[in-house]
Amino acid sequence: MQRSKFINASICKRLLTSTRQKHGTVSTDTITTTTTTTTNTPSPTKQYKDNAERLLHLFRDTRSKTQSLVSTLEPDDFVVQTAHYTSPPKWHIGHVSWIYEAIMGKIDSKYGFEKGEISKYLNSYYRQFGTPHDKASRGIISRPTTKKMFEYFEKTSAKVERFMAEYADDINAHGTAYKNHNDPKDTARLLEMGIHHECQHQELLVYDLQHILADRYHPAQEMLCKPRAVYEKADHTQRHHNDNNDKKQVKVEGGIYMLGHNGGQYCYDIELPEHKIYMNSYNIDIYPITNGQYMEFIEDDGYNTYRHWLSDGWEKVNENNWESPMYWEQDKKSKAWKTRDFAGLRDVNPYEPVCHISYYEAAAYCKWAKKRLPTEAEWEKAACWDYNKQQKRVYPWGDDAPTSDKCNLLESGRWMCSEIGRYPQGVSAYGCHQMIGDVWEWTSSEFSGYPGFESGFDEYNDKWFANQKVLRGGSFGTPCISIRGSYRIFFRPDERWMISGFRCAQDAASSNADTDVVKFEQTI
Repeated sequence: MQRSKFINASICKRLLTSTRQKHGTVSTDTITTTTTTTTNTPSPTKQYKDNAERLLHLFRDTRSKTQSLVSTLEPDDFVVQTAHYTSPPKWHIGHVSWIYEAIMGKIDSKYGFEKGEISKYLNSYYRQFGTPHDKASRGIISRPTTKKMFEYFEKTSAKVERFMAEYADDINAHGTAYKNHNDPKDTARLLEMGIHHECQHQELLVYDLQHILADRYHPAQEMLCKPRAVYEKADHTQRHHNDNNDKKQVKVEGGIYMLGHNGGQYCYDIELPEHKIYMNSYNIDIYPITNGQYMEFIEDDGYNTYRHWLSDGWEKVNENNWESPMYWEQDKKSKAWKTRDFAGLRDVNPYEPVCHISYYEAAAYCKWAKKRLPTEAEWEKAACWDYNKQQKRVYPWGDDAPTSDKCNLLESGRWMCSEIGRYPQGVSAYGCHQMIGDVWEWTSSEFSGYPGFESGFDEYNDKWFANQKVLRGGSFGTPCISIRGSYRIFFRPDERWMISGFRCAQDAASSNADTDVVKFEQTI
């Protein structure tokens, strides 16, 4: 039986139609969005009349994609919160709209911010806007209703479009190159931050939808690309290569490196300023650690051997009865490991990157393997440094925007990890695979501001500069406009509901592994 689409159900269709008419919104149904293609994002080479037009198209595409993510949910799905670290889908729908209001209020002090219960409920952690609603109890109240959230979504979209039109001169004054990423009056940068914030919540929605529904969630047709069988056939062709190289490393020469974002395009304040750091030579895995490799750790009694674990990590293992990555379960008869994800309950594929791993688990594996996690600087240099041209790339493969032949992001439509070696067109100059997409990769670095850090939006990032670890590279749930080689995210060391994995590193002087640098012709 065909599933009903809540957004398109009669009551919500009437609601959204009347809301668009009331507030003058251009229907996103008339816009060609990036979710219908495999090229991931509006091409940076696409010609727009000016920056205001570019920003408007980016905003509309992003709103349309958010709607697509929830378009197949049933009404009851929107209010469910399955854990204290997840949020109901209706909250995400409202919060991504609420943040635009917060931004417009920053730009224009006379802006009419939505007041009352909806603002308190949708405030995640911004004390400057009042006392937020408790995150762990977002799913235990019925009001504001889901209907109200979609009404608010459409109403805010109309407000943003009118605001962009009113401030078009200010938006165009800065162009697309943001010379000062922390200017509190840079209208274009702040509005673009709102768009990227919505992309972050699209990815959080993916995490939460897996936790709430797993294979009972059916992505909208425009969020799917090739049939899974096509990908599985393509993955199989890589296995002869993977069997010989999944444990191989490459050597990265030490020296001075400029860490951080170095371009004029949008980035978050935590990617700035670009600054010099010194690194010793090191070796880093060509591929992320696979399920097959991680199973060796499990089978060697890794979860029951305290010597591998940090003290806090060992406490978490025992407190939470961890025996495997999140979503894994062992068949009682065959003892085979299975995982439950968007594809359903299936055998763990040994060639896929291990996923839903906490920092503690990644660190324990590394100690067991007599290796370590890379620092975020080591990760970024291996991903982005072109040693032949002696310059940094935006992405491992170059400066061109992500496409589905180079990496596995949300727009790839896979809804699961790819096998390692699947994207030879996306390798870095050092020969490292899948450093963008598939799984976020834990690093050993503490999350803090770079030297000279200046906040670009109060309480957005800088309030989290404690007890968090940095991850790099994006996942199969990351929208492509979000990702770049310098992008940093952060989570607590015990969190693992997100799409997280890792790769290992070693000091070059202490390694016994094959550390030959893989040379590539610079043709990609």
